[in-house]
Amino acid sequence: MVFPLVAFVAAIALLQQAPSLPTREAVLGIAVAALALAVCAAMLRRAGGLIGRTTACAAAALLGFGYAASMAHVRLSDELGFSDEGRDVQVTGIVAALPTHTERGVRFAFQVERVEPAKVHVPRLITLAWYQGPDDVRAAQRWRFTVRLRRPHGTFNPAGFDSELWMLEQGTRANGYVRDGTGSGQPLCLQQTVWQFNPMIDRLRDALRQRLQQVLQDRRYGGVIVALVMGDQGLIAQSDWTLFNRTGISHLVSISVLHITMIAGLVALAAGACWRRAPGLLALAPVQTVRALAGASGALAYCLLAGWGVPAQRTFVMLATVAVALLLRVHLSAATVLSAAAALVCVWDPWAVMAAGFWLSFGAVACIFLVFGGRIPASSEVRHPASRPAQRRGLHAWRSSLGALLREASRVQAAVTVGLVPLTLVLFQQVSLISPLANAVAIPLVSYLVTPLALLGALICCLGESMLPVAQVLLTAAAALFEQLASLLNALVQLPHAWISFAAPPAWTVAVACMGILWLLAPAGWPLRWVGAAWLMPALVWPPERPGPGALWVTALDVGQGMALVLETTEDTLVFDTGPRVSQDADSGARVIVPYLRSRGIGRVGLLVVSHLDSDHSGGAQSLMAALPVARVLTSIDREDPLLRSAPDVQRCEAGQRAALGPLQLTVLNPVAAQYERPRATTNSKSCVILAQLGATRALLTGDVPAREEAGMVGSFGPDLGAQLLVAPHHGSRTSSSEIFIRAVHPHWVSVQAGYRSRFGHPHPDVLARYQQHGALVVRTDWGGASQWRFDADGSVRLEQWRLDHARYWLNQPADRAERPDPSSEDDRPD
Repeated sequence: MVFPLVAFVAAIALLQQAPSLPTREAVLGIAVAALALAVCAAMLRRAGGLIGRTTACAAAALLGFGYAASMAHVRLSDELGFSDEGRDVQVTGIVAALPTHTERGVRFAFQVERVEPAKVHVPRLITLAWYQGPDDVRAAQRWRFTVRLRRPHGTFNPAGFDSELWMLEQGTRANGYVRDGTGSGQPLCLQQTVWQFNPMIDRLRDALRQRLQQVLQDRRYGGVIVALVMGDQGLIAQSDWTLFNRTGISHLVSISVLHITMIAGLVALAAGACWRRAPGLLALAPVQTVRALAGASGALAYCLLAGWGVPAQRTFVMLATVAVALLLRVHLSAATVLSAAAALVCVWDPWAVMAAGFWLSFGAVACIFLVFGGRIPASSEVRHPASRPAQRRGLHAWRSSLGALLREASRVQAAVTVGLVPLTLVLFQQVSLISPLANAVAIPLVSYLVTPLALLGALICCLGESMLPVAQVLLTAAAALFEQLASLLNALVQLPHAWISFAAPPAWTVAVACMGILWLLAPAGWPLRWVGAAWLMPALVWPPERPGPGALWVTALDVGQGMALVLETTEDTLVFDTGPRVSQDADSGARVIVPYLRSRGIGRVGLLVVSHLDSDHSGGAQSLMAALPVARVLTSIDREDPLLRSAPDVQRCEAGQRAALGPLQLTVLNPVAAQYERPRATTNSKSCVILAQLGATRALLTGDVPAREEAGMVGSFGPDLGAQLLVAPHHGSRTSSSEIFIRAVHPHWVSVQAGYRSRFGHPHPDVLARYQQHGALVVRTDWGGASQWRFDADGSVRLEQWRLDHARYWLNQPADRAERPDPSSEDDRPD
């Protein structure tokens, strides 16, 4: 039974790697083949043997592949047409989830009920942003809005977050913003309360969140308490997430498998104890049945409190599988329970296999099963002293049981920590050496003190204003305990080598490491278990791919409407600009650049160039400097600017400067020194323009330099401007990329870094035509994702575009490039 279930899950995972979906006819053929093989497997079952088991696995694999493909076809069919992007559409519907308030307004999911004009197909579920919107937008309200929408489209980078996959899994098939200007139709609330189950759950959660914020408004980690109670992580600062990740406790600061399982276990134990103390009830149902039902009910209630999101749904399905097995008195092995739960989770959510939480959750449970010899641990294995007969209770009994409990807990924690090393390497490219110690303290503290106190306080909050003082005592106690934990974590993370970053390991080293984990955690008596640790070494020490001598790799990262490039040589790394700042706690430095550098095994930046102060170029600088050592900074920004407060060695860029970064020769072409003295000089005109040269390879990095300064560079440097690769000035704006400049540079490739459906109309069609007239190949991040040029010493060049060369079926990419919408359409708000 285990192998067919594993084959089912593996086939679903395989489908999620496909660049395109099989046709509906092919899916039908796969279903027929799966049915035929299933019949054959049933006929061969009596005979047994390898052929029967292989046939069953093949049938399960075809079933999983076909099922995932059919679900994907259904989800993708609910889409917004390319021709309907950026046009005014009136929609009526329900605020379908907890609204998120930001410094720019409010964002919320919107369930569409009616569309005008009717000929426009708007997906059933969309995400809307209401800039400068009111604070009284609530879940379960019915509104009428005039909106402008676009298809799901996010940045796409190596080691980056795939927002399009996340939107597909959530069922959100378009996003946009509310139009509230003159002539667009004012937003109108049609009904304050719509009595539908999911929206009303979110309305109750919204009311609870307001009360929690009211009680915890002065607590440093009040946002963590809100997250533990109801899964809303929007109040947790990015700096806190960095601390939790480096200490390995981020799984505790959200409603996770651990917390839901704990709540289910506590409810089950309480229900069983009450049931046992009522003799008349024992005749109705045994205690085991009551515990299973009560535990599943407690888990369901907690998942609803968490918003019934996809991760909570996965966890509930996993626990429900175990509960059903207990109710049916089916004695299943740990492997069967685990594989059945994974298969049911994939039936519920075929995209779950792409989530880090899926593999971390099942990986942790698998490690626990391995510790107990491949079986489900019984509750009687480590008995609490209170469960012993009365005559055996006493100080000695308490000590021995507590010691046994601590030993088992230590074994489990060590097994989970070591067992998840391959996954943490793949998913996060780092291993926290202090994680075992941090988790040894954090798990019991958060799970058995902070979370129960927070939940009890939240429950009392719901009883009315008169009970708020009692709730405040409990919630404040929970927050105070977590503050003490955070103090310990801050001390631990300061220790030398508290955490170590690694390059993303090759797939084969991860497979070898997983085999080593199985060997290392094998039951007692397994020969030479320590040998399994040696199998981890390839994943830990395998060197990342680096440019060879004389080679230059240039990567234009996809940061939306902004600029960020990474230049790598065999000796050092240069970062040119750091992309936009999205919000107070989110920027391209933390979201895109740092994950990319860590995945490449780069732990230091030799030179950071911030071309000018505009936020779409400098927005991620502080996050980058906080995450990685930066040796030098070259910029046109004033040294006293707060942005450079933590910068180690700041130099002002001036035309004519020359520098070397290992073998890479750098020449500053703009701005001239006099530009800094002009009171009316714009930040764009002071953009640092760098010519990077390694051997015969030349790349021109331009920032937002305007046409006037382009002419100045042509006059000053003339033929020395020539370069194979040109980064289009000002994202392809028509105020740059002048004819005289293009003729002087004469590039073979032009990199355009701009946002999808840029509200500024970048790149301008006239500029694109100008480059094409000069024979340049234009490479755009808005349609190709991150792009990397590998210039080798022998003169060969290899170009890789992530959205095209690592395509997935859900990515927004029209089959016919002629379908691409005009980027200079009437969008007038940021995405």
